[in-house]
Amino acid sequence: MHKKFGKPALVAATSIALAACGSSSAPLTAQIQEGSVLKMAILETTDIHSNVLGYNYYALAPDTSLGLDRTSTLIQGARAENPNNVLFDDGDVIQGTLLGDYQAQATPVTCNGTLAVHKVMNALKYDGGGIGNHEFNYGLNFLSQITNSDLGVTGIAKPAGACGAPAFPLVLSNVNSVASQKPIFNPYAVIPKQFSATTPDGKTIDVRLNVGILGFVPPQIMDWDQKNLAGKVYVNGVQESANKYVPQLRSAGADVIVALSHGGLDASPYSPKMENGSLYLSTTGIDALLVGHSHLIFPQAKEAKAPALDASLAALPANIVDSKNGFVNNVPTVMAQSWGRRLGIIKLTLQYTGGKWVIQKPQTTVEARGFKYTDGVTNVSADPAIAALVDSEHKATIAYAQQPLGTTTDFEMSSYFSLAGDVGAIQIVNQAQIDYVKNFIANSTDATLSSYKNIPVISCSAPFKAGRNGPSDFTDVAPTASKASPFALQVRNPGDLYLYSNNNLQAVKIKGSDLKNWLETSASQFGKIDPSVTAEQDLVPSYSTIYNYDVFYAEGNAMQYQIDVTQPVGSRIVNLTYQGKPVAATDDFIVATNDYRAGGGGNFPGIDGSKTIIKSPDASQAVVSSYLQKLGKVTQANNGSGQSWSFVKVATNGPVILRSTPGKLAVAQALDLSRVTAEGALDPSGFSKYAIDLSK
Repeated sequence: MHKKFGKPALVAATSIALAACGSSSAPLTAQIQEGSVLKMAILETTDIHSNVLGYNYYALAPDTSLGLDRTSTLIQGARAENPNNVLFDDGDVIQGTLLGDYQAQATPVTCNGTLAVHKVMNALKYDGGGIGNHEFNYGLNFLSQITNSDLGVTGIAKPAGACGAPAFPLVLSNVNSVASQKPIFNPYAVIPKQFSATTPDGKTIDVRLNVGILGFVPPQIMDWDQKNLAGKVYVNGVQESANKYVPQLRSAGADVIVALSHGGLDASPYSPKMENGSLYLSTTGIDALLVGHSHLIFPQAKEAKAPALDASLAALPANIVDSKNGFVNNVPTVMAQSWGRRLGIIKLTLQYTGGKWVIQKPQTTVEARGFKYTDGVTNVSADPAIAALVDSEHKATIAYAQQPLGTTTDFEMSSYFSLAGDVGAIQIVNQAQIDYVKNFIANSTDATLSSYKNIPVISCSAPFKAGRNGPSDFTDVAPTASKASPFALQVRNPGDLYLYSNNNLQAVKIKGSDLKNWLETSASQFGKIDPSVTAEQDLVPSYSTIYNYDVFYAEGNAMQYQIDVTQPVGSRIVNLTYQGKPVAATDDFIVATNDYRAGGGGNFPGIDGSKTIIKSPDASQAVVSSYLQKLGKVTQANNGSGQSWSFVKVATNGPVILRSTPGKLAVAQALDLSRVTAEGALDPSGFSKYAIDLSK
């Protein structure tokens, strides 16, 4: 039977954790000699996103660059190096692959079952976990069931008995129920561990160390999952929540306090509404900070041939953030990328001084250990026990992925060069969204919506899979050797084109000035190119927010615009036209998009939920799937060649590169992308550097 950690009283939660993890034989702190030393490791995974195995269900192929089966090997190695250890997860566990969608939507796991990812985490004996924004994607009823938690939210059913769930405490410190005004999960837990310490005279003794954990999620969940959360929960600022609960954790006996923060590092002035407010937790009295959400590596990876620190992290103030050694305001901090590709390791040395354990900061080390940590070349082997544990779920997901969609295509819809102008994997999404919104307005009996019938409907969609999670993270739907032999699409393909099954389609009514600002924000994904520089320049320095690169489209390719990457952010969009005429600031448009963007996701100026006119009950991925089935046949001529944007032509003195999957130059050539001229060397992350001629 799984223990229920979701909704007992706080004191009870602490006592449950003590009973589950502690040892009555542990000596009292009074028996520990002054000067005794304890060495321990805090291990972190984050943003697993249901990547249990090293397998790509969209491509139906193994992928050795990701998966908890290989993370398991890292965990075993770190535990062997550090017998005193705790293992925590930082959230975004249940959603992100077809395996997650299959178990949540296609064939929902029942109360007497356990999600595949939770089965693996239980087998790996996690000590605790946080909640990420994507935990809310499938709704609160599902979250309540799979965590065996009474969330205390009106209208959300309590679990029917002891449902399959994580066998470790889950904590969330900044989300409360509207009905009860109390946290929906325990805001903290104290986890006693039986560890070994060394006395000043060299003897080994057993001691109990109480490790306290708190958990935080971005306030933006109220926008991103409005349909699931509005009127049910509310979110407090991370800093305010930490200031409330850290003292309570100390009073409950925590010797070491670890924040599990599902948010990245942002040095902007603090706001309770910050998406990435983790930096501000470092001043609340915690001892270690585990962060996620951004899918980045922090600190700088230490293995040979390691990838460079992401530009967004490198730009953080050095007097606050030590990106080489892994400290934020002198608090050890780690982010273990995503998809199980790294294991965060914070090694602490504690000395028993004045009746308590005191962390020796100079002896603290931080590492985000990857699969190639031994030599920079060879991936660690997968743990075969993990595959055996989820074999039935894995096979069922593959069978589900291969179900026919009833549609064919004559071209390869990919995102390998979406940042160089290819719209093959984006246009079909935009066409589906326009078709849906136009029909919605045409068939509406609402007088206001009916009055919008003559306003142009355009659409935007981003290349959600375009390198954010490494060189294998690109859309590639239905390659075929011959256009004379169309390829039959399968259930897996719409998910490759539109990654987020939780997004719902929405529409916003905007002015031409809003459109210009929207495009400028999208264009900020590009680096500023200096034509006079002779050294290599990266067209896209960071893929960390690639899902914010919205590409706009209008029927008949009626909308056109150019991006001048030699100009600073905010001044790059030129020659913006609709039906051949310049777009005026006062022109009206209806934009088909998703609820994430319409509600303010990505911080696009003026797009904050106030301009939303349609809130569809239909998921965006389902809209794409239905449109594909409606078409019956997808062709490059009709659905993949409508390039609405281009670069302002400029000659550069030095090379400009775009990173993408190796071996795809032929794809660019088949698309007539003449500006992609050659494939260069691999970078440390495994991307190929493709030469981009901006004069073409």
